[in-house]
Amino acid sequence: MAGPISSGAGATATHTPGTRYGPALALLASLFFMWGFITVINNTLLPHLRSVFDLSYTQTTLIESVWFIAYFFASIPSAKLIERVGYQKSMVIGLLVMAAGALGMTLAASIPSYGVTLVMLFVIASGITLLQVAANPYVAVVGKPETASSRLNLVQAMNSMGTWLAPSFGAYLILGRSKSGTAQAGTVLTQAERLADAQSVVLPYALVAGVLIVLAIVIARFPLPAMGTATQRHDREERKKYSLWNHRNLVFGIPAIFIYLIAEIGVANLFINFVSQPQIANLTHEQAGNYLTFLWGGMMVGRFAGSAIMQKFDAGHVLAVFSVGAFLVMLVTVFTTGPAAMWSLILVGLFHSIMFPTIFTLGIKGLGPLTEEGSGLLIMAIAGGALVVVQGWLADRYGLQTSFLLTAACELYVLFYALWGSKVTNALPDQQAEE
Repeated sequence: MAGPISSGAGATATHTPGTRYGPALALLASLFFMWGFITVINNTLLPHLRSVFDLSYTQTTLIESVWFIAYFFASIPSAKLIERVGYQKSMVIGLLVMAAGALGMTLAASIPSYGVTLVMLFVIASGITLLQVAANPYVAVVGKPETASSRLNLVQAMNSMGTWLAPSFGAYLILGRSKSGTAQAGTVLTQAERLADAQSVVLPYALVAGVLIVLAIVIARFPLPAMGTATQRHDREERKKYSLWNHRNLVFGIPAIFIYLIAEIGVANLFINFVSQPQIANLTHEQAGNYLTFLWGGMMVGRFAGSAIMQKFDAGHVLAVFSVGAFLVMLVTVFTTGPAAMWSLILVGLFHSIMFPTIFTLGIKGLGPLTEEGSGLLIMAIAGGALVVVQGWLADRYGLQTSFLLTAACELYVLFYALWGSKVTNALPDQQAEE
């Protein structure tokens, strides 16, 4: 998932004729690819850790909760760090923090330790948060102002590419090299097999750490174009005249992002465990991991299709249609078995595709000089992914399949937001672009 743009709306960079921005954009796109890739590796890591540490669903989803809690705690320190050392150095630091966490994952596998695993995943996620806060506004202003939308679509597509490829990487190097990943669902592992399985995490995270370190070195030495005054804050006195809470689309948009993240992360994290069940598809975890690529592939396709559709139709109406589609396929997932339940869960990825960027766009509409603060609150709401642990608790208490009723309920809130909550109230004039 690509993060929202945190720079002030309407801000532009100082464009120098003859400057080549393509190499810088390509390098920054690699960052979006990497944090999408690493985030989705968790989806194959979770069923693996559940077997290694003999975890309940609650303990399994707690791993992802720790990941998203980092968005809440690391975003403000990240902004302060960027203010102190600048965007380029912050990107380097973010990559090195991620690399340290990835190397720490190899340590956690060698012990093995559930607690150390949680700490290292928090470290990786904190590094990603720093990258999001630094890279998003930079991409928005590096190059010609009139092509900013094209650049942002490109890097978001690269983020989707990372999420699409990661499940195959994880299925092959983690699940495919472990007893728990290749055995049928329900197989009980011996203590020796669990210790051996833990080691399968070492190679993939060592490779990821190596790539991150190389990227950090390249960015540290790369002559990135200057940001100019594009991301400087607007006049504080002007903003004191207005209140964020007079804007219904933002007030209801913050919980919409928060609740949507519960749905998206719950589906992705429990997908492998769900389709592996005998009454669903009766697959090994390795085979189920390969089907996960269809879920993320659907999100990638949906983003391209949704972008084209919203050029002709109202974004709120499109969001409503997609939320109804998501609700219906989740009901199929809960109340059917076999291939129908599996493919309906895969199909929800297509309907989820446009939700985050569309809710974000509707949430900041009409905020004028309050756009920057509103964007920050929507970014903080990404921490909603941490509440996926609620679905883990429901799965333990009422069954994994029944727990997806929570996802269906989340889709209904998105529908409410699309039809009523996103309506703009007290619209303010757009911010003026800087000269």
